Amino acid sequence: MSLLEAVEISKRFGGVQAVANVSFVMAEREVLGLIGPNGAGKTTAFNLVSGFLAPDRGDVRFRGRSIVRLPPHAICRLGLARTFQIVRPFPRMSVLDNVEVGALIRHPARAAAVERAREVIDRVGLGAREHAPASALTLADRKRLELARALATEPALLLLDEVMAGLNATETTALVGLIEHIHASGVAILLIEHNMRAVMTLSHRIVVLSFGEKVAEGPPAEIASHPRVVEAYLGEEYVHTPPA
Repeated sequence: MSLLEAVEISKRFGGVQAVANVSFVMAEREVLGLIGPNGAGKTTAFNLVSGFLAPDRGDVRFRGRSIVRLPPHAICRLGLARTFQIVRPFPRMSVLDNVEVGALIRHPARAAAVERAREVIDRVGLGAREHAPASALTLADRKRLELARALATEPALLLLDEVMAGLNATETTALVGLIEHIHASGVAILLIEHNMRAVMTLSHRIVVLSFGEKVAEGPPAEIASHPRVVEAYLGEEYVHTPPA
């Protein structure tokens, strides 16, 4: 049985067809990249999968069960968690308290939630800052906090929405390493990312959207040289030097 199935999902906003009959499947422990130019429908697809939007047509199944029209918190309880492109932690709350909010979904007893939150904070490299207010963190550390809040829910599938946006090369490299570590622990990952070197390093397969439609799907080396993908936005360097 597949972990996640999106079956011909579609979503229209007024006269704009944001997502049109998009299908893809994810296996347990897989890393799937979702890429495309700005306005391609990537975040809308994320919102459909995670329950923040209901599709006009189609179905989303998590471990064989339709999750369409389930509220996001119920989907999270099933084991699907997400981050957001624009991170919005509770600014006056500490790092620990922010992550504890996520841990409470699995550990309703406060002491157990705090213990789980501390484990996750250490895992993402924020252990030394657990008592700092979220507002005092750098952008890179706020990204780690966003990851920690999602990980505290103990997901089987983690959706990452441009988690590397705004980071410099050193910060990006460190975050790629952290995501690899998260995946190695058994978590499947669906990621939207504009950093092509990062997404091609992390992904087992990649789905490409353009104007709301799926235009390509395959392993990174194949996608890197796909004519429609290169034409859209990857650039010629990926035609001549595809990733190993």
